[in-house]
Amino acid sequence: MDETTPATTRLRDLPVDARAQALGLSNAQADTLRAGLSLEQADHMIENVVGVFTLPLGVAQHFVVNGREIPAVPMVIEEASVVAACSYAAKLARIAGGFTAGSSPPIMIGQIQVLDTPDLEAARERIAAEADALIHWLNHDNTATRSRHARAVGIETRTLIGPPPMLIVHVLYDCGDAMGANLINTASEALAPRVAQLTSGRVNLRILSNLSDRRLAWATCTIRADTLAARADNSISPQEIVARIVEASRFAELDPYRAATHNKGIMNGVDAVVIATGNDWRAVEADAHAYAARDGRYTALATWRANGAGDLVGRIELPLAVGIVGGATRVHPTAQLALQLLGVKTARELAEIITCVGLAQNFAAIRALAMEGIQQGHMTLHARQIAIAAGASGEDIERIATQLVAERNVRLERARALVRRDPSPPA
Repeated sequence: MDETTPATTRLRDLPVDARAQALGLSNAQADTLRAGLSLEQADHMIENVVGVFTLPLGVAQHFVVNGREIPAVPMVIEEASVVAACSYAAKLARIAGGFTAGSSPPIMIGQIQVLDTPDLEAARERIAAEADALIHWLNHDNTATRSRHARAVGIETRTLIGPPPMLIVHVLYDCGDAMGANLINTASEALAPRVAQLTSGRVNLRILSNLSDRRLAWATCTIRADTLAARADNSISPQEIVARIVEASRFAELDPYRAATHNKGIMNGVDAVVIATGNDWRAVEADAHAYAARDGRYTALATWRANGAGDLVGRIELPLAVGIVGGATRVHPTAQLALQLLGVKTARELAEIITCVGLAQNFAAIRALAMEGIQQGHMTLHARQIAIAAGASGEDIERIATQLVAERNVRLERARALVRRDPSPPA
């Protein structure tokens, strides 16, 4: 895999109207990307619709996941530099073979809260004794929960001391290629009367858990030390860059204040693909941060270490409940096209790619922090936004953005002066 492969086409060098065609999209598909969601479609998705809100959709390039070239990874995000940063990281990772990713079966949990149970332990024993019968009922006998694509696979119980004391029944579902929220909620509600009868208790909540710690995805990659660009004056060696990134990783692993920002950077990449594919990014966010604190201390979701050759090795693991059927993926035309661009056949494959994007974004951010600082990477794209806000258009956008960066004065007042063709920077 070298610089001549299609995935390395520099889309940013092409006019906006030509980029979709460069990715092999038809005119109709390109129109779908540009038109997005119609008002009529939006009206069927949520209540009281008065309009649609659009965000930029870009594509990250250079990704190789488990040996498969991903020509374009669609990302919906308003934050400058994220798409470019992911592409840059993926470009470095592909030199050493790209990303290796995996995932566990898509097991999700539904919770049934039981109170006023006279004997918690006896209730747990009765549930355990009837677990196989309950699972069979959900999979075969109850029409609301019978599915060709998903199935109940387990019943478990937990006790919470309280106050008040509670028995929590977990319904475990293999959700197949769906995220699974609707089916799990249906199953939890359907099972509730039987649980109440078995426990002699009172059922309150019946709902899925968004901590999907049995539905994990993970990824690793190697970044060769000799590909890490040092400063122009060569004052920092590749080995020192590796050491700085490892030190930065350890900071996030040990300190929750740093870990929160470290993980936010990961989610910049993760959320962008989750949104593009019509999945529930709020659930993914809650899931990831809960998982980061699963041992009672909030810590980093991704880590970096030096291997025996002195190269960087990154690893990430996070719960990721995403689907390729149902929900918005079924009704949103852009989400459907995003899945086509990714070429995924299963929800697990989608989760694995998303996890790789999270690791790529984490590397790009942590490298920038350990080297020139985060602002340098953001400055040019931010300067373009400031130039547009100041009233620049056409070729003036790049001219003004370049001058703002050169002056290190990316401010709206200065941009307005440049729009007025005032060449003198403020004193």
